[in-house]
Amino acid sequence: MNSKLDISRREALGFAASTAASAVLPALPAWAQAAANVLKRPIPVSGEMLPVIGIGTALIFEFPEDDKAKATMEERAGVLRALVAGGGSLVDTAYSYGAAEERIGLLLEQLGLRDKIFLATKARVDDRTGTVASFERSLKLLRTNRVELMQLHNPKDPNQDLGPYREFKQQGRAKYFGFSSSFDRDYGAVEDVLKKQKPDFFQIDYSMVDRNSEDRLIPAAKDMGAAVLTNLPFGRGKFFQKVRGKALPEWATKELGVTSWAQYSLKWALGNPGVTAVIPGTDKAEFMVDNLKAGTGVMPDAAMRKKMVEHFDAL
Repeated sequence: MNSKLDISRREALGFAASTAASAVLPALPAWAQAAANVLKRPIPVSGEMLPVIGIGTALIFEFPEDDKAKATMEERAGVLRALVAGGGSLVDTAYSYGAAEERIGLLLEQLGLRDKIFLATKARVDDRTGTVASFERSLKLLRTNRVELMQLHNPKDPNQDLGPYREFKQQGRAKYFGFSSSFDRDYGAVEDVLKKQKPDFFQIDYSMVDRNSEDRLIPAAKDMGAAVLTNLPFGRGKFFQKVRGKALPEWATKELGVTSWAQYSLKWALGNPGVTAVIPGTDKAEFMVDNLKAGTGVMPDAAMRKKMVEHFDAL
């Protein structure tokens, strides 16, 4: 998340965000109580329960080694601690996210959180040799010998084979396998891969800003027995840009317990029965807690989801 988008969210939430992890870490026990009842949904292939709110790490964890790196690491440590304290576990990253895997690996080791994290990463679309090499590199950077989920990243070929990913699972080096996409232009190929390969997990972009995966891809994944993770739930910041300065509708607070626009967006996505978990990105511990609260309490039914999106479209 870049600073521009972060400011947009801060304004939308009405938060006076802290810039230092030390200012928010002491409050973690209270946050844990506030989000202690994060819902869990079953992974279809196994029945394992997964918390419905996780975190994506693109941009946020790929910061440079500069004079601010130490403070940034402390801040990101606060985010991971808030995730776990609040009942979450899913951390999604990728080889292509710059230094993100390396940062996450180091933080999980230093914080002693690895055994509390459902760790997901991604390898490039390449030949078998390249895929295996990418996976080995990810494990090294993440400082682990296995991950919970290994995904192929952004396939474009409708005949893409997930064979190496199945082998990682068979070898016990990945608990589950799947693939991800974030580009509408690839949806045709993505649907073919989904139906032919029948992955354990399917990850796709989905938000009030971009609902194009709703009609075919998410239902197809559910039909194939895949757990569905949704990324970019704030539409690359476009959601916050639209709601900035707008008051939450009273009915959303009264009927859903929503207290922020971020919760409004995330609850709407989780109201889709095909969605297993959402993975918003954030660089602030208090935003992580706010996201987690979206995974508690009442979830909107079809009628409420329609009302929510109509209200958003009319803003």
